[in-house]
Amino acid sequence: MERKLTVVLHGVTGRMGTNQHFIRSILAIIKQGGVPLANGDTLQVEPILVAREETRLRQLAQEAAVQEIGRAVEFTTDLDEVIADSRVDIVFDSASTQVRPSVVRKAVEQGKAIYCEKPIAIDVTEALALADCCEQAGVKNGVVQDKLWLPGIRRLRMLRDEGFFGKILSVRGEFGYWVFTGHDPARPAQRPSWNYRAEDGGGIIIDMFCHWQYVLNDLLGPIESVLAHAAIDIPERIDEQGQPYACTADDAAYAIFEMASGVTCQFNCSWSTRVRRDDLLTIQVDGTHGSAVAGLRDCWVQDSESTPKPVWNPDVPQPLNFYEGWRKLPADAGDDNAFKIEWELFLKHVAGEGDFPWSLRAGADGVALAQAGLTSARERRWVRPQELLSR
Repeated sequence: MERKLTVVLHGVTGRMGTNQHFIRSILAIIKQGGVPLANGDTLQVEPILVAREETRLRQLAQEAAVQEIGRAVEFTTDLDEVIADSRVDIVFDSASTQVRPSVVRKAVEQGKAIYCEKPIAIDVTEALALADCCEQAGVKNGVVQDKLWLPGIRRLRMLRDEGFFGKILSVRGEFGYWVFTGHDPARPAQRPSWNYRAEDGGGIIIDMFCHWQYVLNDLLGPIESVLAHAAIDIPERIDEQGQPYACTADDAAYAIFEMASGVTCQFNCSWSTRVRRDDLLTIQVDGTHGSAVAGLRDCWVQDSESTPKPVWNPDVPQPLNFYEGWRKLPADAGDDNAFKIEWELFLKHVAGEGDFPWSLRAGADGVALAQAGLTSARERRWVRPQELLSR
């Protein structure tokens, strides 16, 4: 038998909404014939796109959808009307963070399930209020925590579970790339201008620390405290209208996370750095028995027997090629798009199959780490995220 859930996709005209959520998740699920359920039924999904930009919206609904699944999908510019539509089961939001609380509350009022991008809010108080709102109304809810299903991160968990690392000693993350400022018309910016305005909810800490929270919590357990430094490396950029604007949000951040387990984690994040590493994000885990470096998709390992024995001598060229001592783990034919994997889990959860621990309550933990990082950078001290959650 077939069952169907109707999903409102709000903010789908943005880069992430278009590519990861609409095309590579929802349309991909439709293309594969739905989501199989444990009882043998097939769960189908039907999207309704909503945004303010009607031209772009129409192109996605009538052209992109036809290209991917052979038919058009429904779209509208009236968010309130479509949330109130009795056909709708789930409201998904990937618009700007500052708009998200109002979208979530409107959906809750109509008894719809909620699924949204992170961060779920700008500050912890609002994030906790949204989680309370969903729980008190009894609506199923979830937040995107896509990096948990990236092939590289999944391999780190596998290595941990197999005992490959021995005792884990430290973790080091390197994230970022050069985001063009837009001053050269031939090389426009790859990210929207609001990302660099604090007044619009931008900033690399609020954007990325939410990711590091759930990745580290899943791998190592809770984060005890954070010490962070933030910077605005590029003071002026060009917006979507070709006008210069002052950057008021951090575009680089450097943090030390002290885990409750005692492991030290260091993460560098920057939108003003040039990449000379294996991927845009790399996470290195060092342990007594071995180390691993994971990118978005690939993972390299070095065990004790393969560890070289360098000798410090700056007077001669380095005789060792340190890359040669690493072994790349084989790819898994079952690797799928990380966003799509979580979408399928949430759809099944709404249909009554399986728990979904990645709730708005879990999303509030990410906001707490981001707020703790901003407080640490501003006040130049260690900050405990749990203190913000318990106020």
